[in-house]
This record gives sequence, C-alpha cells and structure tokens, in this order.
Amino acid sequence: MKESFDVNLDTKGFVQSKKINWYWAPLFCVFWFVLFYVVVIPSFFSYPETNLIRDERHHPNEFIGERAQIQLLGLSSIGVKLTGTVENEVYAIQFLLEEIEKIASASRKELYDMEVDVQYSSGDFELWEMATSYHNVSNVIVKLSPKNTTSESYLLINSHFDSEVASPAAADAGVMIVVMLEVLRVISSSEKELKNPIVFLFNGAEESNLLAAHGFITEHKWAPYCKALINLDSTGSGGKEVLFQTGPNHPWLIKYYKKSARHPFATTLAEELFQNNFVPSDTDFRIFRDHRGVPGLDMAHALNGYIYHTKYDNFHNLERGTYQTTGDNVLALAWALANAEELTNPEEHAEGHVVFYDFLGWFMVAYTKTTGTIINVITSCCAIIFIFLSVFQMPQRRGKEETKPFYMQFFVIIICQLGTVLVAAGLTILIAVIVDALSITQSWYSETWLIFGLYFCPMFFILAIGPGLYIHWTKNKNLLNLDNIIVSFMHAHCLILAVVCIVMTGLDIRSSFFAMIAVFFYTISVILNMVLSKVTTKDYYFVVHCACQIMPFWFYTYMAFLFLTFFIPMQGRDGPTSKPELLLSAFCVLCTLHFGGFIMPILNKFKKSKTISSVFAALCVLFVVLAATPAGFPYTKDVHPQRFYVLHTERIIHDNTGVVVKNDTGFYVQPVDTRPGSLDDTTLKNALPQFWIKEECATEMFCGLPLYSSRWMSWKNSSKWVPAKPPNLVIPTELKLLSKVYQEPTKIRYEFSLKAADRVVIYIDPHAGNTISNWSFNRVLLDEDYDTPYFAYHVHSMAEAPFEFWIEVERVAVQTGPSFRLGIGAHFLYHSHTYTEEFNGFLASFPDWVYPTHWVASYESWHF
Repeated sequence: MKESFDVNLDTKGFVQSKKINWYWAPLFCVFWFVLFYVVVIPSFFSYPETNLIRDERHHPNEFIGERAQIQLLGLSSIGVKLTGTVENEVYAIQFLLEEIEKIASASRKELYDMEVDVQYSSGDFELWEMATSYHNVSNVIVKLSPKNTTSESYLLINSHFDSEVASPAAADAGVMIVVMLEVLRVISSSEKELKNPIVFLFNGAEESNLLAAHGFITEHKWAPYCKALINLDSTGSGGKEVLFQTGPNHPWLIKYYKKSARHPFATTLAEELFQNNFVPSDTDFRIFRDHRGVPGLDMAHALNGYIYHTKYDNFHNLERGTYQTTGDNVLALAWALANAEELTNPEEHAEGHVVFYDFLGWFMVAYTKTTGTIINVITSCCAIIFIFLSVFQMPQRRGKEETKPFYMQFFVIIICQLGTVLVAAGLTILIAVIVDALSITQSWYSETWLIFGLYFCPMFFILAIGPGLYIHWTKNKNLLNLDNIIVSFMHAHCLILAVVCIVMTGLDIRSSFFAMIAVFFYTISVILNMVLSKVTTKDYYFVVHCACQIMPFWFYTYMAFLFLTFFIPMQGRDGPTSKPELLLSAFCVLCTLHFGGFIMPILNKFKKSKTISSVFAALCVLFVVLAATPAGFPYTKDVHPQRFYVLHTERIIHDNTGVVVKNDTGFYVQPVDTRPGSLDDTTLKNALPQFWIKEECATEMFCGLPLYSSRWMSWKNSSKWVPAKPPNLVIPTELKLLSKVYQEPTKIRYEFSLKAADRVVIYIDPHAGNTISNWSFNRVLLDEDYDTPYFAYHVHSMAEAPFEFWIEVERVAVQTGPSFRLGIGAHFLYHSHTYTEEFNGFLASFPDWVYPTHWVASYESWHF
C-alpha cells in the first residue's frame, strides 16, 4: 500500500501520512554514519603513491618522493637547529650547500643558470607588539634562471630549516625544505619551459620570530624582483598541506592553484580563521606581505599537531604520504606561477579577494568575491522563491479563504524552526560553558570521540525534537499532513540559512559560501520534487531530498573533521586564557546547522520519534559524565602531552638608587593550556601561593619575569614560581651605561652595551610624566603610542661582540632622579649541559603525560 506524501496536493480532502516503524530509524542514522566513514575519512587521509628513485625514468619531470624522504633523514639527523647554534649556522647550512651542489652538477647547464648565496643579515621591525631586532641571522638562497633571461620578475619559494627548542623539526619545516630541494632538482634538470627565474629561500631564523625572512626581503639583492610567493610551513606533522592564505587581492594566484594543484586542499574559511587570530601561530607570509607587498600562497601541514614544537617532531613520526602529496603540488605550482603572464606585473591583476574551497580533495572551487556575492544572492533568492512556490502548492485548492490557514501554519513553523535553531545553538554553547565552569575542559584533547556526545548530540537532539514537539502539540489542529509538516520545517530551515547567507554576504564575509552550499543543494531538491510531482503520482520526495543531501553532508562533515583534526591539538598550546570549549562547540554548531537541519526532522517520520530523538540527549548527558571521569582526562604519554614552559630563573631587582632590593631564584613555570592547575598537588606543590604573582605584577614590569614572547604577556597571571637554588648562567648579564648625554634640558640620550644570552627581551618603562622619544629599536611602538612598558626582543646570532643600543627620554621639566626603568631578560635556550642537579630533578618530577619545554633564564632590572 502506497503511503500518501503530497507536498503539491491537488486533490480534495486531507490524507494523514503514515509513520514508518521505529526500528528503521537506527538504520536511517547508520546510513549517514556509513557515508561519513566510507567516504569522508578515506578522502581526508588519501595520498598518492610515492615515486621511487629506481622508477625515476618512468616519471620524467615528476617529483620523486623517496629522494625527499632520504634527504629529510639526513637533515633531521643533525638534531635541534636553533638559530645561533652550530647545528643551525654550520651543519644545516653545510647540508643544504652540499645538496644544492649535487643538484647543480646534474642540472641542464645549457638551459639554466643557478646562483647560490649565503646571506647574513641584521635589522629590526615590529611584530606582535614587540620591537623586534636581530643580528647576523642566516639564509641560504638559490636563484634558478632560464639561460640568458632578461626577466626581472621572480617567483619566491620559502621555507625554514631552523627549529624550536628541543625539536628536530622534521615536519616544521624540514619536510618543506627537502620538498624545495627536490623541486629545484626536477626543474633544473627538465626541458620544460621556464619563463621567469625562481628564487628558493631556505631561511634559518623563522622560529625566532620570522627574522630571516625579514632579512631577505628588506636587504637581499634579489628581493626587489620577487613578484609572487609560495610559502611553506607546518603546524603539525605532515599530511596534506592546506592552503590557508592567498593574495591578498590577487585572484590569479588561486586560478593557477585550481588549475595546477594535483591534490587540492584549501578553504577560505581557514584563511578567515587564521587572519582573525584563531590559530596560535604565524608564518613568514606575513613578513613578505607587510614589508614588500609580495602576494602569494601560504600553505602548511597541520596533521597531528600534538607533536608540533616538541622532541617528537622527528623523521619517524612524519606521515609518509606527505612527501609525494606536497611535492606534486609545489612542483606544479612552481612551474605554473613562474610561467604565469601575471608575474610580470602582478599589480595589474590585483582584483580583490577570492572565495575558494576544495570538495573532499576531489576538485577545487574558486571564484572572485564579486562573483561570490552574485552566486550567494541568486542562490538565496531562488531558494526563497521556490520554497514559497512549493508552500503555495501544498494545500488543497479550496479557494483563497481556505488556503490562508495553511500559509499561517507555515509562518508559525518558520517561527518554531527559528526557535529550534536558537535553542539548539544555545544549549550546545551552554554545555561548553558548564564544562568550562566545572574545570573539565579539553576532555576531548586525546579522546576526540567525546566531541560527538558533548557538542554534536545536543544539536541533533534539539533539531529533531523541535519539529517533533510541534507535531505532538498540534496533532489535532494540523491542516497539513505529517510529511508536509516535516517538509515545512526543512523549508523553514533553508529560509533561515538563505537569510544568513545574504546577511553574511552583506557583511563582506567570504565564508558565506558555507551557508550558500546548503541552500543551493536544498533548492535543487525542492525544484526536482516540484517537477516530479507534475510527471508522476508516486511518492519520491524524501528519496530525492536525501539524495540531494549526500553531497552537502559529505562537505560539511569533511569540514568538521578537518577543523577538529587541526584545531584540537592547537588548543593544547593556545594559552591558559583561551576558551577552547566555546571555540569547538561553536564550530560544531556551525557545521551541524548546515546539514542537521535537513536530516534530523526526518526522524519524526518514524514511530516513537520523540524516544528516538531523546537518545541523542541521553548520549549528551552520558558524555558529559564521561568527561568528568578519568576517561575524560585529556593527556597521554608521548602522544597527547600537556605543555609547560619551565625556566630555571634568577631575578635581580634594583631600586631607583641602584640598591638590590630583590634577588631570588626558582623555577618559573608557565602553563600553556586551560588546565594550569593540573600539577598543583604534585610537581608544583611547593609553588608560592598565587597571590605572589599578583603582587609581582602590581609592582614590577611584566611581573618581573623573563617573558619570552608577547603571547606570554596575557598568560602571566597563571604563572607558577617554585623557589630553588640559583641556576648556572652561561653568561651573567652585563649591562653598561656607555654614555648619558643631555641633548636638550629635558631630553636625555642613554647609550648601553649589553653582554648576555643570544636571545634577550628588554622591558622599557618611562617614569610618570616621561616619554620615550626615540630609541635604536624599531619606532612603530613609539609612533603608534603603544602602552608601556615597551617590550623589545633581540637575537644576537653567532656574535661575541656586545649588543649596543640607545634610548632617548623626554623628561618632565621639574623631575629629579631616574628617568625610566630598564629590564633585561636573558634566555639560554640550548644549554642543557649547564643544568643543575636540582633542575634536572625537578624536570624528572613531571608526569610522563607532561611535555616541559625548558631552559635557563635570568631577569635583572634597573632605574636610569
């Protein structure tokens, strides 16, 4: 017997739709889970077969992944390569020069010229509210040019070979270095046309605040001719490299990416998240963009971010499919961009931002923001028109007076669905707030499956139960049959998303494409069903609808999986002041609304629908309970560790008469995630009470602590101090006042000489009424009226001579005594051989699920 379902009913009389037996509902849910696990997961982790050296003759002009893998083994075996160490400045550079020499000897010298330069640069700039300066940082640079070329338009390809503290840096970014080497080899030995030169920049100081990139782009002889950029970096351990920044305002770059990239992996959503500081990292792309205006593509690996900047970032932990995937893409892009006509004068092609995204890595979609605006508006308007046409055909044709109640009921359903969406989103965010308030945050950090129950299930529950309650409460008053009511809720949901899409488009948010996709596919299903209703009397509505939902379901679950895979590990280093529960719950809301609102209402087609829907609520409660049990403990040994910075520190504070008023030593411990108290009863049980840090922050510049970067400024209130014996300082801080010159009655210039660690932070705080009128650091902090104390950062690489700087103070006329306070924080990042027995014992007391990044530091302050 055929069930009645007639959204375009054209007969007299109201026919009640039959419900489906309840035991089919689990199969309906399983169907969607199977679609996810069979298609989305394999697509995310699919990699091309690695080309082997022995098969090289069968792959002419192709990237050989095995060669890059062998090179990475050699590079990562050097070990930790901090800027300023012999490993970075001698051994790594020697490795690169030897590999480049091998490539040059095998190159087509009749077709190409290859020039190699090792650059050592010094300079200054403003970065992250710090006056950043550097001395003697290194770059290895190769220019590959077509023979006898006169082109002055170069493509720049950049990555870095230096590493973070204690990290071999196989992924960040050793793998990108060897990819560049292999790309250089393939192009230099190929007969394929190369119209413009390519500059390969192997930079040696990215982890030290993007220094070497600044040195190249502001000082090197080839820098003015670099017209486009491919920037390669990492925030994880391989996988597919995601394109997360483009341009800006150069859509031709995406055109070539779309055309050339063999394994596309890109989304505008990632770009807007990154540019709005949701990602706790930065890349050299910023330097090339801000200091030379070079447009480009910014790509990075982000898989398995748990090992980022740790000792586990080694050759063996790198995803093996990385080499060929990234190599194929970078090689194709290098050829495409170097041969692009737009490279001659990119500014002529600066036509605005681009909307771009890939679909499961299968293909790439890209268009200009203007085109995106047109697509969004047309799609949303078509959705509104066809939905109302469908609603218009729902009631029986009983005359105008008889159809009005039907339309009123649809209007009520729109209000109910809007309420359902708001309650679903509100409940999910509320659960995040409760989890945060209960201090059980990040339970999903190692057990990512907990995300499903915590933040997806409440969305599923409300999106299903909302229409179900409406059906139950109005079952004796409905003018529409069950199927039409379910369809009306889905119509209402599409109308909501269409309005959201239009509003986001009006607000100039390129990620509005996210809503457009859901609206587009739902509109297609509405149109198809309207057509089918005219050509057949059989009931195919839900079949057509579900078929049209498969593509958007894949897309949104793919985006959710991508986001969670990348962002969950990042929350372990986003600082104790971050709100990871709110961030992840908000994204779960965002993704679920775009597919759940078109799938969950269908559960009301089954018998016992409210009971079925309530299963999701029960799962949510269960998962909240699990999050509060040991099952929800976030950290595991080696794989998902909790991060701390641990600095064995000496502090010396002078008063305004030069007398030492404070001299203490201890372990300065800086938590890096939202569970800063996890060790309070064990390793940190001897830490001073937390009011100690509040008192220090009230009286000393930046709490009198040797903060290592500006990000630590917002973390300082969660710092711990464990009293200990003095550290063994490699070089005691020696600050000399070389001169004090009155340039005017109220203007004094102080010149200093500093001998300390090769990395120092400098705090400068003028006394009340005084101002810093000039200094030898970058002037941005002064010109843009940054708050005091000022924060300066300096790297003095491979240099024995003292660091000299000067400060000019404008005093108030009646002031006597010192003019300003000066603090020096010295950081000895790679001197573990100087650790005291006590410090080694303290580090050993950390549980095996903690990863402490450690070094020795000192802080001393004076009044001048």
